[in-house]
This record gives sequence, structure tokens and C-alpha cells, in this order.
Amino acid sequence: MPPFSQRSAIVDLGSNSVRLVVFEGVVRNPLPIFNEKVTLKLGRGLDASGHLNEEGVALAMDVLGRFHTVARAMGAEPFEVVATAAVRDASNGPDFVSAIRARMPGVTIRVLEGTEEADYSARGVLCSLPEANGLVADIGGGSLELIHVADSQYHEAVTTKLGVIRLQDRAQGSVERAREIADEMLSEVNWLPGMTGRPLYLVGGAFRALARLQIARTRYPLSLVHLFTLSEGECREMVDWVVDAPRRTLEKLPNSPRKRLGDAPFAATVLRSLMERVRPSKVVFSIDGLREGWYMKHVASSVAGGDPMTALANDMAGRLARNPDLSHALVGWTAPLFPDETPVQKRLRTLACTLSDIGSYDHPEYRGEQTYQRVMHCHGVGFEHSARAFIGLTLAVRYEVPTDSALIEPSRYLLSRTEVDRATRLGQALRLAYALCAGTTVLLEECRILVEDEKLVLILGARSVRAAGSNVRRRLERLAAFMGLTAEMREE
Repeated sequence: MPPFSQRSAIVDLGSNSVRLVVFEGVVRNPLPIFNEKVTLKLGRGLDASGHLNEEGVALAMDVLGRFHTVARAMGAEPFEVVATAAVRDASNGPDFVSAIRARMPGVTIRVLEGTEEADYSARGVLCSLPEANGLVADIGGGSLELIHVADSQYHEAVTTKLGVIRLQDRAQGSVERAREIADEMLSEVNWLPGMTGRPLYLVGGAFRALARLQIARTRYPLSLVHLFTLSEGECREMVDWVVDAPRRTLEKLPNSPRKRLGDAPFAATVLRSLMERVRPSKVVFSIDGLREGWYMKHVASSVAGGDPMTALANDMAGRLARNPDLSHALVGWTAPLFPDETPVQKRLRTLACTLSDIGSYDHPEYRGEQTYQRVMHCHGVGFEHSARAFIGLTLAVRYEVPTDSALIEPSRYLLSRTEVDRATRLGQALRLAYALCAGTTVLLEECRILVEDEKLVLILGARSVRAAGSNVRRRLERLAAFMGLTAEMREE
């Protein structure tokens, strides 16, 4: 493989399923280019028999043989298999690992201890949310890892036997009994009370299934589980609904995760018990967990200190914009229009300026639509939904999408009226800036904009005067009218 196509691969061999993920490159935002999962249920019956499920073992051999062939054909290096709770706890786990080594020669195979599994899960969440400060709960088929994250690292960590397969087996399919078991086990985690009032970050397929059900049920405008966020009250209501709803009700929802519906009430039961102990400030779902944590530790540790949203914005601008270096000048040029912004608002404005020209090579009839969809649906681990909505709306306005268009309804749903107004103001300012400078730094630096005595004033230097025409005046007047000001152009 050529150097720019460096690839790495991990097989996550869990108690419920096995998944191969192949990542492309060494970048701050893990980029999966192959992702395939097969349900094995290796942990089914483990507590009663002490052994891995025989049917799952037989299927695993075939699946792992395929995964080995695919990863090698794609040139993945490093390439590792990591096994978790079921293989770790089963008496025939060592024999199973020996059989895997025979099927996958030359591949590193590791059975993770509970603390290692917690470490990877914590790194995965911190990959998306470097400033996370709260409790990570990573649920699998055989175990539930609980990890305290803060200051870009994890502190306390514990593994419990509250995976959804194991819990169903121990409770003999009774949700009521499962709640008793969850309450008992969680009461033994003595540091949990210290997590009260902090965010709760949920990782794992069974928790993701809850998010998918809630997204479908509430007609949430983005079908993205990653960083889907609920208030404590919303999450409690969701949990009660999942536990009580008949299966046929869940099955009728669009994009219902059918293979996970049997697990959903038990995942909800664990979540309810957990919430009663920590009363989180909010609940955030993350698709980044063990596999992304492995990637950040073994492949991308050199870039782990970067901000994921900034890294993605710079990457997109580098590939799609005419002049990626213009963004810094745009940030300074638009600043006088936002004198009262908070640090978070300034960060979003900076990201929007960085991404403001990524539609430059799209067809003129579809630039607005393409750019909006690109921002709203791009694979970026750090983009919270509200950030996507703000930046997407800003760029839609920059490309003159009508503000009442159905296209931007997700932004209107996700943002407050104040943030919609800020995004619209910034989008119109960027539209004016590009009319003035045509994407060049030298022309933008020749002019400036300011608010003065109920006027929006555009001050033009010698070359920018020659570049300013009726199009510039129209855009200035539109921005001024939106801000409730009158427009004025001056020569410097």
C-alpha cells in the first residue's frame, strides 16, 4: 500500500458480537473504511455452564477467517484481535484463543482485563470529547464497564457482570429480577456517588439501540446516534417507555434495531439503576468506545492532543476550499459583528469561517444543499449536533439557501431562536466577504466592517474599492437590514 493509504484494523470479539473495523490513515478523527459486525452470542449461557456458547464458537471460526482475509487484503497494519468479558471469563477461553491463532496466523490476539477494557473505552469517549468530565458506562454482552473520566484521562474504573446477555441469563428473562440484580451490583461500586450531577456517557451496542429507538420515536431530525444528548428527565422517560413498551411497538418504528430489541429492556433497566445513583446532568450517547480507544492508543497517539472539530474542519477545508488560509482573516473580519459572544460561540464562528468555502467546487445550483448536507452528515467524532446545526445553517445562508427552506429544518429544530439569528448573521456576513474578496486574503485585508451609531459601515481600501460593485452593496444592505441597521460604504 502507498504511504498515504496506511491502514490499521481491529477485531473486537465481544460477548454478543464480533466486529472488524479497518481505519484509514493516521488522523485525529478515526476514519473507518470497512466496518462489519456478526452476532455470535458467545456469552449466552456462560454463567450457568462456564463455557462459551458452542454455536457461537463454531460461527466465530468462519467469521474470523473472513475477517483475516479482508484485513490482510486491505493492507492493514497494525492488525489485532481483542477479546473481552466472555472469553476472559470462560473456562474454555484459552482453547478458543489457541484456535483463533491457528485460523489467523501472525495476528496479535489479546484477551483484555477489565481495567484494559475500561481504558480503551475511556480513550474512545475522550477521542470525541476531550473535555469530558463525568461517568462513562460501556455495556456489552458480558460486562458493564464504569469509568470516571476527567482532565483527558480516566481515574476510577470497574467492570461488572451487567452485560445484557449475562443479565438476561441471570434474571431468567425477567426485567424485574434484572433490576434487582443491577441495583445490587451497582451498590457495590463505592465511588459512584461521587459522580452525582455530572454527565453520563453511554457506550455499547445495547445503549446505542436505545438511542435509535428514541430518535425514531421522537422524530428527531438527525439519524445520528453519536453525541445524541438527552436531559435527565428525557432519559428517564425514555427508559420507562422502553421497559414498558410491547415489542411489536418497538418493531414498528422506522429503522428499528431488530437484532437488539430483546436486549433493549435490559439495557434500559441497567441505565435506570445507574441514573438513580448518579442523577446525571445530561446523558450523551457515543459510538466511540473500545475500538476507537485502541486506534488512538496504538495508531494515532501522535495526534491525540488535537481538537477533533478543528482537525476535521481544517481537513475538509484543505480538500474542498479554494484558499484554506483565508479562514483566519475571516475570523478577524467578522468579529466586530459579534462583540458579546462567549468562548463557545467564538469557537463555532471560527469553525464556520474555516468551512465557509467547502462548496466552491460543487455545481452552482446545488452548492447550498450539498454544503449543508456535508456538514450535517459528515463523519466527525467531535461534532455535537448543535454545532453541526449552527455551522450547517451558517453555510447554507452563505450559499443563499432561503431561510424558510425545508432543507434547513433540522437546524431550526436544534437551535434556539438566538442561535438561528447568529448563524444567519454570520452566513450573510460571509456572503458579503466572499463578494468582496473572491476567496483571496489580500482583498479581504483591504477592507473592514464595523457597527457605528446604528449603522453597519463597510470601509474600503484602494483595491477593495475597485472590487466593490452593486453586488457588494446589495449584500451589505441585506446584512444591515437583518441587524436592524442602515448600510454605509466608505473609502479609507
